[in-house]
Amino acid sequence: MASAAASPTPIAAPTTKPKKLHGRAFYESIGSPKHIVAPMVDQSEYAWRMLSRSFLPESQRRTILAYTPMFHARLFSDSEKYRDSHFQPLTTPSDPAETPRPWLDGNPATDRPLFVQFCANDPDALLAAARQVAPYCDAVDLNLGCPQGIARKGHYGAFLQEDQDLIFRLINTLHLHLDIPVTAKIRILDTRQATLAYAQNVLRAGASILTVHGRRREQKGHLTGLADWDTLRWLRTQLPPDTVMFANGNILEHADVARCLTATGVDGIMSAEGNLSNPGIFAAPPPLDANDPAYWRSPSGPHLGGWRLDEAYRRYLDIIYTALGQPPPPRRKLFVPGDDESFLAIDAPLPGRPSTATGGREPPRKKRREALATTGPAIPDSTKRSPNVVGMQGHLFHLLRHLVALHTDVRDALARQRLGDLAAHEALLAAVEQRVARGMLEYERTGGASLDDYLKVEGPDGEDAMDDTETSARTARRVRRPWWVAQPIVRPLPREAMAKGALKEKKKKGPAIGGGADGVAVVSGEDKDGVAVEGGQEDAATVAARAELKRKTSFHESELVSG
Repeated sequence: MASAAASPTPIAAPTTKPKKLHGRAFYESIGSPKHIVAPMVDQSEYAWRMLSRSFLPESQRRTILAYTPMFHARLFSDSEKYRDSHFQPLTTPSDPAETPRPWLDGNPATDRPLFVQFCANDPDALLAAARQVAPYCDAVDLNLGCPQGIARKGHYGAFLQEDQDLIFRLINTLHLHLDIPVTAKIRILDTRQATLAYAQNVLRAGASILTVHGRRREQKGHLTGLADWDTLRWLRTQLPPDTVMFANGNILEHADVARCLTATGVDGIMSAEGNLSNPGIFAAPPPLDANDPAYWRSPSGPHLGGWRLDEAYRRYLDIIYTALGQPPPPRRKLFVPGDDESFLAIDAPLPGRPSTATGGREPPRKKRREALATTGPAIPDSTKRSPNVVGMQGHLFHLLRHLVALHTDVRDALARQRLGDLAAHEALLAAVEQRVARGMLEYERTGGASLDDYLKVEGPDGEDAMDDTETSARTARRVRRPWWVAQPIVRPLPREAMAKGALKEKKKKGPAIGGGADGVAVVSGEDKDGVAVEGGQEDAATVAARAELKRKTSFHESELVSG
């Protein structure tokens, strides 16, 4: 079987080029998709795109448009190693005389429609990179929305928005010289008129599709707040009627897709973090008579139902095996109440658990790292370098967020996983399946009472409590599901974060970075990623260690998803 590695040499484009479509004609040629998986750094790779499509019937999977992760245009055009570690469109035949076959990224049979996204600040580098991927995708997208500190340092993403001339040249270069269409993703600016002028510049440069994230560049971290659907609606009415426009922001559950389409009047809805928490977000519940065990239905009503986490984990692993050219292992059928419960008698062993010789305590960090690196069989470098493997741990922390918040032993085992250790993932999956089965059984035995406390979302309290409409509590109540069901992460609004002390007005002088949802101005004190931080007396090592632990294992009571 051909290996999963990508060929460094792209297939030559056909001698007779098809007519290049533009705007709505192009959009209609790819099926006028209304559901879009957003470009996410190291998180919208092939395996995740396949998982997101898998929740739809096979005949409908092409109705989802997906974007690759954001690639760095200069690195992509200059470095074969960078290309091979991020984009795998072709097999590498063992016989040099054999023609490479479509493999993963952009495979016409499985991964279309597909847009490849780049960040760039050099039109020539962007064009060179775009030409490398043009045979394997439907369009190339320019990232003008990344708000992170690394984008500021690299002068790309949302930090190009002050240089409208450069933005025009980047898009126009692709429009004039690339064989496939160019699209762009932007954020709203401080005023509606400025946003309109920005959108008009992007369209005038030649963008066939405009995606608009309904948040400003400053809205990230604790300042994320709500996306502005009213501004998106206004923008839609001001642009020419034939403009193809996608909306991004505030998509927490499947029903939000229809709400956003109605509220904004756009052509399609893009989801980022909502999709990471629930890869089935674009799929409607299966028909009742389908009796699909992958979708859990509550006796209390459809408002609590959703896609099961153990099934999503299974599908994800199967796709990873396939991407690596390996057959998935046989597994027991997905448990439903009423099935044989004997597999629940003994806890499935968790991978990487501390030895009883140490009393269950974690060894020192260095020894723990060394032990993890040598535990189990060696993992091939090709597996560890696969873009579909690199993002696994991050994906699973998003997907299993609510489960591991309760089952911290599963959380700790996931944090200890070796990169590419699929045997350890199988063991972790077995543990997840047991916990989901026990949760469902307990729910049935108690008539749902076992989740009364979990499903209860506390509203604001105290004499100076904020009104329910000023907090995330109402949204959290609407989207909360049993912990074994895929569901969004709801973040506190800026005013809540400030009330809880997670966000504080800085005493030192600094630039105002805009108001929270309630109009309260916040002055920035930023870490290396541009996130507001609070000073402290701890040494750098302690702060770094805590940040790393929190990144992997901390779960806030509520977060508002920004996708």
